[in-house]
Parts: sequence; C-alpha cells; structure tokens
Amino acid sequence: MKLFKLQLLFFVLLGTILNAQNLDRIYQSISTENTHIEIKTNDGLYQIKPYSAEIIETSFIPNGKVFNVNSHAVVLKPNKVKFKVSESGNEIKLSTSGITVIITKKPFQISYSYKNKFLISERKGYIKNEDNEVLDFNLTPKEILFGGGARALGMNRRGNRLKLYNRAHYGYETRSELMNYTLPLMYSSNLYAIHFDNAPIAYLDLDSKKDNSLQYETISGRKTYQVIAGDTWKDLVNHYTTLTGKQPLIPRWALGNFSSRFGYHSQEETINTINKFKEEEIPVDAIILDLYWFGKEMKGTMGNFEFHKDSFPNPKKMIADLKEKGVKTILVTEPFILTTSKKWKEAVEKNILGLNHKGEPYKYDFYFGNTGLIDIFKSEGKQWFWNIYKNYTKNYGVAGWWGDLGEPEVHPSDLIHATGTADEVHNIYGHNWAKLIFEGYQKEFPSQRPFILMRAGYSGSQHYGLIPWSGDVNRSWGGLQSQVEIALQMGMQGLGYMHSDLGGFAGANLDNELYTRWLQYGVFQPIYRPHAQEEVPSEPVFRDSKTMALAKKSIELRYALLPYNYTLAFENNQKGTPLMRPLFFENTSNKELFTNDKTYLWGNNFLVSPVVKQGLKEQEVYFPSNTNWYNFYTDEKIEGGKTITVKLVEESIPTYVRGGAFIPIIQPIQNTTQYNLNSFDLHFYFDETVEKSEDILYNDDGETPNAFEKGLYEIIDFESDYKNNKLCVEIETELGENYQFSKKEINLIIHNIIKKPKKVRGNNFTWNKATNTLKVKVLLLKPTSKKIKIKL
Repeated sequence: MKLFKLQLLFFVLLGTILNAQNLDRIYQSISTENTHIEIKTNDGLYQIKPYSAEIIETSFIPNGKVFNVNSHAVVLKPNKVKFKVSESGNEIKLSTSGITVIITKKPFQISYSYKNKFLISERKGYIKNEDNEVLDFNLTPKEILFGGGARALGMNRRGNRLKLYNRAHYGYETRSELMNYTLPLMYSSNLYAIHFDNAPIAYLDLDSKKDNSLQYETISGRKTYQVIAGDTWKDLVNHYTTLTGKQPLIPRWALGNFSSRFGYHSQEETINTINKFKEEEIPVDAIILDLYWFGKEMKGTMGNFEFHKDSFPNPKKMIADLKEKGVKTILVTEPFILTTSKKWKEAVEKNILGLNHKGEPYKYDFYFGNTGLIDIFKSEGKQWFWNIYKNYTKNYGVAGWWGDLGEPEVHPSDLIHATGTADEVHNIYGHNWAKLIFEGYQKEFPSQRPFILMRAGYSGSQHYGLIPWSGDVNRSWGGLQSQVEIALQMGMQGLGYMHSDLGGFAGANLDNELYTRWLQYGVFQPIYRPHAQEEVPSEPVFRDSKTMALAKKSIELRYALLPYNYTLAFENNQKGTPLMRPLFFENTSNKELFTNDKTYLWGNNFLVSPVVKQGLKEQEVYFPSNTNWYNFYTDEKIEGGKTITVKLVEESIPTYVRGGAFIPIIQPIQNTTQYNLNSFDLHFYFDETVEKSEDILYNDDGETPNAFEKGLYEIIDFESDYKNNKLCVEIETELGENYQFSKKEINLIIHNIIKKPKKVRGNNFTWNKATNTLKVKVLLLKPTSKKIKIKL
C-alpha cells in the first residue's frame, strides 16, 4: 500500500508540473538491445543507455544524421547493467534498481525518476532553431540549481543563461558571468545532475525566462546527456566522477606552500627568494617560474620554450640546488608560438599549428605579439608539445607544469584544428592539453605523479590530474568574497582542487589585512599558492614583519595539517568527494544552506568561516545541526543548529572542529621532504553526545602513482566508543600488501576532559586542568590494534 501511494503521488506530481512536449514528435517503435533501448520517432532516434543504476544516458539522433559515439568527458564503460523494459498502453518504462525512464507515447514525453522520486523530464526535447540545436526540459518550481563551471553569481544559479565558452575575466570581483571553466553540467537541490555531453560553444539556460525550464543550446555536435542521481550529495558527486573520472592523487608536496609571482626575472632572483624563505624559516615546497624564464621581456618571446641564458645562465644547476633544499621547480608554458619566437620556423616546418582556410598556419595578433596556436588535436602538434615537457622533466628535473592562457585566450572562430573548427574544440583545449601531459607522464615517467596547473578545462578534466585555479582575480576584498562560491561549485563539479591566487592577482593594491585574511583562508582551501603581479609582493618574506609573522603562522598550520589534508586528497581520489564542501552536504532539509557560501566544511571535520570584509571585529557563523562544534584554537564549545555572532581575532579565521572528530597533526617542518608519521599528535575532540565516531589517516610515499591500488599504503583507523562514563579509543593500522610498516609514537590528546580521569588502563597519562586535555602516549611497534580505555 505504501509503495502504491508513493507511485500515485509521483504520477500526480508528474501530471501537475509537466508541460506538453513537442507535439510534432510521434512515437513509432521500440527495440531493446543488450546495453540500451532505441525509440524510433518520426524525426529521429532516441538511444537510452544505463551506465549504472544511478546514471542514464540519452541521445537523440535526428533523421539523416550519424551518431557520434565519442565523448570527451565520459570514461566509464557502459558494461551490461541490469534493466527491465515494460510496456503498458501509452507508456514504456526502462527500470533499473535506481533510475526509471518513462516514455509516454502520446503526446511524446520522456521523464526520469529515482527510487520513485521524480527528477526531471524533457519538455520539447530536441528542437532546432535558426542559430542553435536545443535540448529542452521542465524544471520544478522550487528547485535550486548549481553548476555551469566557475562563475561568481551566487550559489543558486537559477535565472541565469550561462555562456559555455571558456574565457578569462581579468580583475573580476564579486560578479563574473563568464570565466575560464564553463562546464555543461547542472546540479539540482533535488539531488540529481544533468551533464550535456558535448564540447562546442553553447549556452546553459537555467530558467532565465522564469517559465520553469532548462535549455542546453549548442552550435553543433552531440545531442547526448546523462541524468545522474544519488541518495546523498556525496553519493551524487561520486556517481558523476565515476562517469567522468576520478582525480589521481596529487603529489604530497603539492599540498605545501608555493612561492610564485608574475614573475621571477632571473636565476639569481629565484635562488634569493627561496633563500629568504629559508632565512625566515617559512616552509616552502615549490617555486613557479612565469614567462621570464624564456625571455627578458613580457612580449615577443612566447613560444621560445628555452631558458633565456642571460637571465638563467645555468638552469640545470639552479633546479638541482633548489631540489637539494627540498624545493620543486615548476615552469609556465603557453600554447602560443609567436612569429618572433625561436620556435616559429620549426613549428611551421613540422606542421604543428592550427590552420586557416587555405591550409596555412593561422597567424593573428594578441597581447603578447603576432602568433600561431599549437594544434594539440593533431598528432604532430601533440607529440611536438609533449617533447618539450619530456625534455625538461627528464633532463632538467622540472617537477611540475603550469599551463597558462589555455582557454585559449584568443581563439579565432575560423581557425581550423585537425578535429574541427575553433568553436567546436575551444572548450576542450585545456582539457586535452592536460590529457597530453598526463598521458605522457604515464608512458615516460610512470613512477612520478604529475603536477598540472591549468587555467581552463572541461567536464572530466580532473581525470587527467588537472588542478584548476580561479583566474586573474582582483587583489581586493571583492575578489576574495567570490572565492568560496567558486571553489564549492567546482568541487561539486568534479574539480576538487579549484583554488585562488592567495592574496589576489590583479592590481597594485598593498592591503596587509586583505593579504593576511586571504592566506588564512588558504589554509583550508586545496592548494596553497600566493601569486600576484609583481608590483606588490605575493611572497610573505617580502612583506612587513607583522604581516610576514601572521602569514608564517598560517603556513605553519597548513603544514601541521598535512596528514589530515592528504587524507582528504585520498578521499577525493577514491570517491570524488570535494575537499571543500557546502554546508548542505551536511543537511539537505535546511533550504537556507543551499545559498550559504560564507561558511563551509573542510573535509568532514572542520567548519571554516573566512573573513572577507575589511575591519570586521565580529561576524555571524552558522553551525550545522546534530553535532557540537569546538573552537579549533580555544576549545570553546558551541551547540549545532544555531547562527552565532563570533568575535574575530587577528591571528586566524573562525575555525571549528566537529565533536567526536580525530585530527592528526605533525610538528613543524620546512618542506614535505621532511614529512613522516613516525611521531605525530592525534587530537580527539571528546563529546559526551557522541557515542561512536571514526576517522582514518591515509599515508603512502607521496609520489608513486596509484600507490593505493599497488598496495603501497597504510591506513590508520581511529575509533571512539563512549558509554557509561567509559571512553575507549582504538587505533588500528591497515597495511597494503607491499607497504613496509614503521613504528609510530602517537601523542593522543583528548580535548574537553573536564575532570581528571579515574583510570587510563595500561597507559601513562597527564591531565591538564587549565586546558581540560588528557594526553596519552601510544606506541605502535607493529601493525596491530591498540585500545586506550579511559574511565571518566
């Protein structure tokens, strides 16, 4: 009876919210194949294919057209999924254990549900107008919409018509409608997503006409989309990243501090900068060389791809010396080869450039000079470009790559690539650029994790190790205010390492408070990389003493949290879970959380509220319900489910830890070459309301690709059990089959113990009355379970 009522409710809802579809589309027949069904209509063919119980792909092939089976985003193989097809009167159903597709014959309609919950339906479906081909859908009146890539629009993007054309927005602040990452992907607050699996220029219209409609409008290409569903937000993101690929685990050093600016002009300046970090004992793991590594001037040299000998007389020694100090070298590259560069003649002779209609290299002017564009879709261009990376990785010891201007920044519509026009491949240029580097590493450097920083990408770019950043943000409070939204949105869309130029990039604005607050936020964002135009230094070592001291404190905290952060990276690699998470991941019933970009979760256990306005002495923070939260710096307890005004301090931003959480912390190090887990602090935030809790700490060598799959890892499990004033903390080590265990000394620090324990079985302990903390030494001599039993 309950199931019948649910089904009845579903069909009543369906009938009340749907508009008639394209009345000219007439159902003709159905055929069932091994992996999909085909629905023939008078104007074309629908192919409906389950990828899993949570993912369904629908393609429409108009009459007279040939279906293009190639996707640039999807990596999941549609292995045989169990589904059932039933036909009753005017209706056909394709049912999996999760998603059900309902095809109404007359008037023709396709709709989707998940476990008897309506998701979405086609309205007019496929239509063609004078300019574009359109896929048209119905939306329910109250659903909140996310997606479309990186934008600064507010968390709820409903009401916007979003252009899908990757383009830089220099100096943006609180609003940017078009940026470097424009993804054909929409998430709904009703716990589903639609991915439009097509690369050419398009628009994603999220009900801009206020008629409860969704349209995907494109100039050409595939009329294919996937509907993705899940039971929770983590499930939904996991399913999407299963479809488009998981992010490989990044090298551990990439979670450290970067020295970066636009840019270092010489070998001497590069070395002196790192020496300054060492002198001030500020941790640093990498330095990034912008375009001056290949030319003395900003203009006229792009495409040289050679160290400028006057400025960098001995680059191999420089890179080796930096490595000796524990610092990696990263070089910028761009896809443009200027006609004035050293490589222009070779590029023309080897036919690696995009062409004009005459079949000649397409030359055009942009900011840096007269240029051609490497055609990475052409085998010759791809191989030529890879050889640049291979040479500097193998023969110079370059540890990572920055791909800049890869939208591409200027990309004339009539430029012709090997696989299509500029407008057809523009949005996948950065994506394929990352892919060629990633696949090159797999073949040539299989024991090294690549670092690939890119300014533009596409759906699924995370699968190729791409690390995105939010472009040339203004060095202002307005620029800072948009960063949480951008990172949260992109994390949901699979690109979990979206981050900003800490301190802001554009403009010569010397604002020490802004710089400090931005770097404090950076502790709890995926990549810690201050970067800016050189008029005002981005590196803390060149700021005044007070600002440098505050920055040092933030950077040291970033390093102290490496075990926690690396575990977040592992979770992202395995499940696609974003490192930065919106509060509605925690509670979907509180609708106000869908638009909250002021506070977010860093992993599961940290609640972070950045300070994004000047001169504030206090700010409001919402604390998610169903748990207590503890101030990370003072241990003050705050009950969840409330909005509280908290006082601000200069040294940090509001940061709280979930009751029952385990937080592993290491002692200070100067770079990740010194990282190990032979000794670390394990902070447990005891909460009487939490009967059981568990966390993990993931560890490997930080550099071997697919270390987990190769058995080259260890996972330390932490569990707590509290009942009748008895607390048991269990620590257990799980080893991969090829991992060598090393003994560990763990300093267990239990917070919020307000009275001295009556007994701690089998362990020496100290209790601090002033801080209400209990400290217990735990020695792991072998990979077995250890229990610490405490009577309170």
